[in-house]
Amino acid sequence: MLKWAVIFLIVGLVLGALGFGGIGGAFVGIAKILFFIAIALFVIFLVLGLIAGKAVKDAID
Repeated sequence: MLKWAVIFLIVGLVLGALGFGGIGGAFVGIAKILFFIAIALFVIFLVLGLIAGKAVKDAID
């Protein structure tokens, strides 16, 4: 998902540099949304992994 965020950011910056500010801004906005979704998913999976790891460790002991 971060790959798509970077792609949209680059396309948005290129479009903005070429004078297509409206659509370039839309691409940058999409890149922001994708970036924050990726960060939120990372945090959620990090917490779930820590909880699952603790449960496995408790089950082994």
